[in-house]
Amino acid sequence: MIDNRLLDRLRARLSTLSPELKKAARYVLDHSDDVGFQSVRQIAAAADVKPNTLVRMARALGYGGFEDFREPFRERLKAGSLAFPDRARWLQSLARGGRHAGLFKEMAESTIQNVEVLFSNSTADELKLAADRIVAARQTFVLGVGISYALAHNFAYLARMALNTVVAVPRDGSMPIDDVARAGPDDVLLAMTFTPCRTEVIDAVGSAKQQGAYVIGITDSNASPLALQADQVFATPTETPQFFTSTVAAAALLETLMAFVIADADDHVIENIERFHQRRHDLGVYYSDERYRQ
Repeated sequence: MIDNRLLDRLRARLSTLSPELKKAARYVLDHSDDVGFQSVRQIAAAADVKPNTLVRMARALGYGGFEDFREPFRERLKAGSLAFPDRARWLQSLARGGRHAGLFKEMAESTIQNVEVLFSNSTADELKLAADRIVAARQTFVLGVGISYALAHNFAYLARMALNTVVAVPRDGSMPIDDVARAGPDDVLLAMTFTPCRTEVIDAVGSAKQQGAYVIGITDSNASPLALQADQVFATPTETPQFFTSTVAAAALLETLMAFVIADADDHVIENIERFHQRRHDLGVYYSDERYRQ
């Protein structure tokens, strides 16, 4: 494996580099795997710098040239091609070094397994069906409380860059059942709760169903009270060695569903997203080195 101290040194020097060297350094930090196998010209083109800029960046870190700089990246690829496919051995190696090392291994194992189980138990057709419903809905309510609250609000936040019809609930000062009181046959309720399921979520789902809304449920069991009422269910594993429920698989599902929503939508949706981000750039919402050099 590459010595993380190399990347730490590069990160620490970032603010002292010239704008061009900084572009090269950021590319290396974000695409360290590419550094080991792509040519200097390919890396320079991807980073939008001249090949000589990579050489100067390497020398700024004390290397004789770029080839010396990227040797550790190549070594990582060689080691990884042999060791990583043997996941059992890799996970066992993580457990060496005491109690915390063992916990690190268990967390890695459960996280990988949860995501694998999610995707092996889901299909593209199922996700497309859910995305179709969200895109076509008059309004989509995204419901999550407790541990699901951040998941629901993040999904709605991203969706609203493209669609004006998605809202996270409950909103401040209200209960979930209040927010879905006006849901009808043209609406979608995307609700999530995990064992032990939250009563207010189940009540809101029941109310939405009575009013004719289409319910997409994200939960950890096909036998949960949410799954039994939903029109479409995604069972996401939540196994973890820690006390709290794991939401990694649910987050992966929602990210994938968001990708399908964007792929499903009209061209104007992409234009909406581009305008949204351009407006933020224009207003200085996003950090810019140029802004702080003025």
